[in-house]
Amino acid sequence: MTPGLMIAAPSSGTGKTTVMLGLLRALRDEGLAVQPFKSGPDYIDPAFHHAASGRRSFNLDSWAMPATMLDRLAAHAHDADLVLAEGSMGLFDGVAAAGATGNGASADIAGRMGWAVVLIVDVSGQAQSAAATALGFARYDAALPVAGVILNRVASPRHERLARSGMAAVGLPVFGALPRRGDLTLPERHLGLVQAGEHADLDARIASYATFLRAHVDLAALRAAATATATAAPRPPAERPQLAPPAQRIALAQDAAFSFTYPHIVDAWRHAGAEILPFSPLADEAPDASADLVWLPGGYPELHAGRLAAATTFHAALAEHARTRPVHGECGGYMALGEALIDAEGISHRMAGLLGLVTSYARRRMHLGYRKATLRAEVAGYSPGTTLRGHEFHYSTILEQPDTPLAQVVDAEGAAVAETGSYRGRVSGTFFHLIAPAR
Repeated sequence: MTPGLMIAAPSSGTGKTTVMLGLLRALRDEGLAVQPFKSGPDYIDPAFHHAASGRRSFNLDSWAMPATMLDRLAAHAHDADLVLAEGSMGLFDGVAAAGATGNGASADIAGRMGWAVVLIVDVSGQAQSAAATALGFARYDAALPVAGVILNRVASPRHERLARSGMAAVGLPVFGALPRRGDLTLPERHLGLVQAGEHADLDARIASYATFLRAHVDLAALRAAATATATAAPRPPAERPQLAPPAQRIALAQDAAFSFTYPHIVDAWRHAGAEILPFSPLADEAPDASADLVWLPGGYPELHAGRLAAATTFHAALAEHARTRPVHGECGGYMALGEALIDAEGISHRMAGLLGLVTSYARRRMHLGYRKATLRAEVAGYSPGTTLRGHEFHYSTILEQPDTPLAQVVDAEGAAVAETGSYRGRVSGTFFHLIAPAR
């Protein structure tokens, strides 16, 4: 198998993404083919990985994905020299109840794939004490190798010496020490990073990360650690994941308002022979008139509500399509299919009006977590009674949802979730993003 590393951390906010992007570009600049992955259900990071590495990145999610899907997605690395996977939250953080193959923790993926862990440790406000944290992570699961650490946000040469001495005392290799720099960050908004496509200077930013990583991290030692600590038995080459496409010709909204599409979903549709027909609601484009299905993914419709409200060509074409063929929306796409969206300033914007849904960002409340949904009506080629696994993350509040509930939805622990989605005729929507059917 291709050797790999899981770039993980004790918690969120330690600088994993900056390190990941810098490593991807630095190793690519050395002539390596580096296959990126993202552990967990994050919608945004894979596009940054693609920009840094030149290879498409895929989510690997142990709660939502069955073993066969995980292995098939991992097979995208068959022609790569090295795998780098970016963890989510802390290394062992997951949900309380196991799902398809685990609880969603990055450790699940690293262990299954045989990828050693490189721990990004934020040493600000401590020195030798950081080694106690790192040692705890190294010993928490004896079957999961922690190859070593990268120290981040180092304040001075003296600070670095002290932190390194702590790691040496507990026998953990230090692959590098990154001085504290406030300029090496990516802008964020309420759902995380500003999307990759919205950065005019993204390539320059990633190049600066790579320069920084090359100056302070031993890349050769990282590559050697990936090879030396690989533990998984070789598996036979796997086919790509087989997710039946919901239609033969799929009009897929793609712009700054609608961009949260899991790469493995669209990849599987294409591999199964479906034709993807992109269009931009923000540019007031109509979906292709020959499409069998219109699919509106999630994104940031609340940031573009005025333009969407004025997109009369888009609205008219969507209504015409819905007379004879299905339309489906996920999260932001679901909101755009509704009657109105109220933005953070309390201004109401008329949406497509194909559903009665009214949502508000003036009453912000976070909705976050895995979802298991049993359908009450056909959606995207899945028949009533089918159970789907997905993920929900938004800050909108439902003010009105007069249409028929689409599914019975529970969270990862089996507790009922009020956001059931809804449908009217051939139009449907959910707040969760589909990851995989439950098996």
